[in-house]
Amino acid sequence: MFDMSLPWWEFLVRAAIIYCALLVFMRLSGKRAVGEFTAFDFVVLMLISESAQGALNGGDGSIPGSILLVATLVSLNYAVGAWSARSPRFDKLLEGEPVVLIRNGVIRHAALKRENVPISDLDAALRREGLKDCTLVELAMLETNGEITVIKRDEHLSSS
Repeated sequence: MFDMSLPWWEFLVRAAIIYCALLVFMRLSGKRAVGEFTAFDFVVLMLISESAQGALNGGDGSIPGSILLVATLVSLNYAVGAWSARSPRFDKLLEGEPVVLIRNGVIRHAALKRENVPISDLDAALRREGLKDCTLVELAMLETNGEITVIKRDEHLSSS
């Protein structure tokens, strides 16, 4: 139970490779995948987790191996967070940039399509802000965390 079937360093290497691969895949999957999970997204997340388990532990179910994996993953996550906080360039690479979905009341359909954001998600964000349609919006942004931020037009501008 306390003997590891793999050398200690292999746990570190495996964890680093899987962590980096998952970061790349999550980044490529788009902002919406992180911000608002659907039932489908949750199923995919569970399958990814199950698929990565074997690659992480290499068949070793020992307590020291598991502790080493967890410590490595937490350390990598801390290091990536620290590097991201200190390097705007790395943060932009890792998180991306916000995307304009509506500007001055005009929906940017190409941006919605490129970011895989259904119009229903945009409509829901408008309703959360108490808006009936996009003409009352100065700016709507798809944030890097997948949320849609809506900035209303000034009242005196939208009534004229």
